[in-house]
Amino acid sequence: MAKQIQAIRGMNDCLPEQSPVWQKVEQILRQVVASYGYSEVRMPIVEQTHLFKRAIGEVTDVVEKEMYTFEDRNGDSLSLRPEGTASCVRAGIEHGLLYNQERRMWYMGPMFRHERPQKGRYRQFHQFGVELFGINGPDIDAELIMLTHRLWRLFGISDHVTLQLNTLGQSSERAAYRDALVAYLEQYKEQLDEESQRRMYSNPLRVLDSKDEKVQAILSGAPRLFDHLGEESLAHFEGLKRLLTAAGIQFEVNERLVRGLDYYNLTVFEWVTNSLGAQGTVCAGGRYDGLVEQLGGQPTPAVGFAMGMERLVLMLETLELNADIRPAVDVYLCMVGEGTEQAGFALAERLRDALPDLRLMSHCGGGNFKKQLKRADKSGAAIALILGETEVQSGEITIKYLRGQAEQQTVSVDAAIALLAAKGE
Repeated sequence: MAKQIQAIRGMNDCLPEQSPVWQKVEQILRQVVASYGYSEVRMPIVEQTHLFKRAIGEVTDVVEKEMYTFEDRNGDSLSLRPEGTASCVRAGIEHGLLYNQERRMWYMGPMFRHERPQKGRYRQFHQFGVELFGINGPDIDAELIMLTHRLWRLFGISDHVTLQLNTLGQSSERAAYRDALVAYLEQYKEQLDEESQRRMYSNPLRVLDSKDEKVQAILSGAPRLFDHLGEESLAHFEGLKRLLTAAGIQFEVNERLVRGLDYYNLTVFEWVTNSLGAQGTVCAGGRYDGLVEQLGGQPTPAVGFAMGMERLVLMLETLELNADIRPAVDVYLCMVGEGTEQAGFALAERLRDALPDLRLMSHCGGGNFKKQLKRADKSGAAIALILGETEVQSGEITIKYLRGQAEQQTVSVDAAIALLAAKGE
């Protein structure tokens, strides 16, 4: 017997029972970014490998260990995209969207990283991202955070997420701090865990993000990045905090908050939660003013964020906030008796014409009335429409409520349309 073919570990199917909550999440995301005037951009899943090496940094975990990279038939090195920002910048440069322009864009789709699968962390995962180009000040940083804050309200999770803020300053300020941090860490090199020892020279700011308690104890006496920042960087950060405070958005300043990718500067932020165990980051972002030039474009200020959609869906399920998700089927049409099929399919199409948002499933495959009602109930529909020989002759339809205590009634088709329209409002 042949071995059953299964999905690749860490790359999951989204089954019909799960898709309604995904559709609801996607609907709210699209609705909110549209209300802020952002436009969708769709990028390829596969890019040239050197795009990510130049953007993310060759000594990051993503490039060193996690990318799905392969050679195509022409011998070119290609990679499945591990994140969306680099692809979005590449698209903006290639199509002339960024130079001397203001662009507000968003994207949604699958990303790929080869890491150990666990709850909330997968090898194929989906991200929603927003990227903005051409504006320097802290006002646009604040607007992006306000946008995410609005999302949490609409999803009903505002009380379960906390905003953490930091500033990484400019690259020259970070370079000076980097030297001071390395000099400090060298005194404790033997006490650091293996990962921190490796990062100490290649990407020392990531040591600040270590989850090891011993490392965090050592860091308690480490130099502060804030002490290496100039007036402009500090003013940008203070301006952001004032705008968020005025908007009523609470935040915590976390001086050890860094990003895992090399291209960030100034503002960095994360929305974190205690509801998902170890995978506590729901949304993260910040400024990356040097990335466009780094990838071959003209100097362009930029800021953005991305959120893992699996974690957002998981939060809604964990907190039981998906109870009001609309079922896949609103109405199930039963056709019972001789000559009812032809009339039934004509009726179904008339209902769909009159009520485009109605989710109507017509019974197929035959079967007696009891079997059809059983299938109607299993579909999750709230209403069964029953079309028998009597109804065909009278031009009426019987409405049976499958949920609740309302009484069955037989009405004209026009009356049924009006009733179903009212139910859908």
